[in-house]
This record gives sequence, structure tokens and C-alpha cells, in this order.
Amino acid sequence: MTDTAPHLATEENITALAVERWASTHDPRLREIMTALVRHLHDFTREVGLTEDEWMAAVRWLTRTGQLSDDKREEFILASDVLGLSMLVVEMNHRTDPEATPATVLGPFHIDGSPMLGFGGDMSDGLPGTPLFVTGSVTSLDGSPVGGAVLDVWQADEDGTYEAQLPEVDEARLRARYTTRADGSYCVRTIAPKGYSIPMDGPVGDLVARTGISHFRPAHVHFLITVDGHRPLITHLFREGAEYLDRDVVFGTKQDLVVAFEEHGPGPTPDGGRSGLPWLEARYDFVLQPA
Repeated sequence: MTDTAPHLATEENITALAVERWASTHDPRLREIMTALVRHLHDFTREVGLTEDEWMAAVRWLTRTGQLSDDKREEFILASDVLGLSMLVVEMNHRTDPEATPATVLGPFHIDGSPMLGFGGDMSDGLPGTPLFVTGSVTSLDGSPVGGAVLDVWQADEDGTYEAQLPEVDEARLRARYTTRADGSYCVRTIAPKGYSIPMDGPVGDLVARTGISHFRPAHVHFLITVDGHRPLITHLFREGAEYLDRDVVFGTKQDLVVAFEEHGPGPTPDGGRSGLPWLEARYDFVLQPA
């Protein structure tokens, strides 16, 4: 036997050999992540007795997931969401003051560069649905108003669909950015969201369909709030009484984010205008954690 024999892979030593090789990673944090990943992957493979056919099926699933992902749809984020990984990462990285607004998942449908609208600007742009005004303020933990905060807002339409799921739509819709006024106040005009199914036409949907897991999300509006001096906040507002609040497929629901949608008849609206139709108002004050 040559002196290189101990370095030839066997079922018994392959994990140690792979960890040793990845321990040569130059960046300390990347080295920590990669060596742990190798150990856990190998332990998982041994635990379930992974077959070659199952391994190949997993490779093909990952390939399809990558092929379906683009600048409008993040199938890998969706996979992370339904596995609970996204919310775990959020919880671990946002251990903020109990008074701060809770964070939730980004989701697979966020798009950079949404149009800027003024106070009360209508991001629904004439789409059908019950008018909804989301109003409130953005403050810091000490209660001081946060002016100039940018609220990046997006949601599904009244059928529970995002534009990325509609081949005939090639422009942003039901998304916009708003800026808080000096007193921290904001006003978003949109339409009432509807609970919806996650996309079931891809590899993530194929996998979920093999389970008893509900593939629906409760009605919600997404927010990404950024401003100098404070931590970015990614969160949702959920409609009180909405279906699926207790079984959100991406584990994103939090009681502090469930908001009543108050009904109003035709008349004055929070943006200073008037509505000829009945409308809804959701009031919520966001509290940001200082950086």
C-alpha cells in the first residue's frame, strides 16, 4: 500500500476527507460555513440512506428551480420559504426590541425600482378591487417620528396574482415606493389584497403537492422600510379575519402584524380626496430599530 492510501475515499472516511479539503477555504467565515455544510449533508445522506436515483432526482429538482428563477420570480426563495428556512433566518437575525415591528420573509416577488408615488398615491392604477388606504406613522423606538423613510410596498391583485405570474403583463403593477412626511406619517392607496396560493406550476409546487401542507397564504401587503440610522425592516400587514392566518405556507404570520380593515362608506378619504365607492382603511404604526 502506498503512502497516499489514507487519502483515498471510502464510505467511512469520505466525510473527514471532504471536511479537511474545505477547511483550506481562505475566508474564516466561509470556511466555517462550508465545513459545517459538508458534515451535515453527509450526516443527512447517511441518515436517510440516500439512493443514487434519489440523488439524481434532487439534482434535477435543483436544476429546474434555477431555470425557473429570474428577475421577476425567485423559485429558490420560495423553496426556502416553504421549508421554514427563510423565517428561521429572519428570526435569528432580527432579535430586536419587543417594541419594534416584527420582521417577516421577503418572499419571491419583490422587485427593485418600483415607481415613487406621493402621499396617498394610488398604486393600484385602476385595477379592479375595493379601495384600501393603509395609513399610520413610522417612528423610532423612542417614539420620535422618522421622516424621509422609504416604504417599498407590493402585493397581489384581487385574484391573488402577481404580475410575474401573468405572461401578458410586462410592467410593474400593485407596487410602489412612498416616503414618510416630516412627522413620520404615510398614506398608501391600493386595493384590498386577497389570500392566494403560492405558485404551484414549478418544482416547489410539485413538491408541496405531494404533502398535506396548505399551499395558501393569508391576505397581506408587503413592506420594505429603509432609512438612514435604522435597521431595514421587511414585514407584512395581514388582514384580520383572513383565511389561512394560522397555516401560512411560508410561516410568515405574526399576531402583531394582523390588522383590522375598517369599512367606510363613500366620502372623504385619508389622502385628502373623496371616494365615490365604499373603501377600507388599515391603520398601522411601524416602529424601527435604530442601527
